[in-house]
Amino acid sequence: MFCHVKITAQGEQSPWAVLIHGLFGSHDNLNLLTRELSPTHNVIQIDLPDHGQSPWLDAFGFAEYCELIRTTLLHHGVDKAHFIGHSLGGKMAMHIALTYPAMVTSLIVADIAPVTYTHRHQAVLTALAAVDLAQVTSRSDVKTQFDQSLADEGTRQFLLKSLHKHPQHGWQWRFNRAVLTRDYSELIQWPDLRSSYLGQTLFIKGQQSDYITLAHQAKILELFPNASSKIIAGTGHWLHAEKPLQFNRIVAQFLQA
Repeated sequence: MFCHVKITAQGEQSPWAVLIHGLFGSHDNLNLLTRELSPTHNVIQIDLPDHGQSPWLDAFGFAEYCELIRTTLLHHGVDKAHFIGHSLGGKMAMHIALTYPAMVTSLIVADIAPVTYTHRHQAVLTALAAVDLAQVTSRSDVKTQFDQSLADEGTRQFLLKSLHKHPQHGWQWRFNRAVLTRDYSELIQWPDLRSSYLGQTLFIKGQQSDYITLAHQAKILELFPNASSKIIAGTGHWLHAEKPLQFNRIVAQFLQA
């Protein structure tokens, strides 16, 4: 069993970059970054387990997710790469760097810290639970429901990207809503990893986001002593989508250095 991936390869001499999306997303969330990096890097975009076209698991687990990512990369001949992850994908990238540091040339973490978070997605989980897929006749049915239950237009459009019509089973989510809802309290945790990653690490924060705060700095430096940071002004948690030119430039410059 392997994760679904999209590979944009330049050749054996080019370094690899692994891109990992966040919760409820899929590999194509980072298409613009792939376009930025593909002239100089082989890029592999991964659908996390329980997301996109990757297999669905019986339960969420950091170790299980990261092991499946690792075996997928090795299956495709990628034994060392730059890792770039956003949100939950950033947590996975950090977990891999701390567990398998020899695989990680450098690490970029977008708007997430190695800490346990409070419950932040109740409105999203409630809105998803209210959708009866068996009664959906078109995408606009779900959009109408989201318009009433979710205040943020960006969140509504982001979730709708994962709604698709299966030829036999009708409208479906591309993420494992049942497991991600049931195990939500687990995925907002941070596992008790005692190791550290000594490679070059960059944390990119959205200025208006509270996912990375000064209170997290000590934990970040404990686990990633060679970490530096960048802040993108005028952005929230979806910094790679809100200001893609700035985000992509920061990533590319870090990798070139």
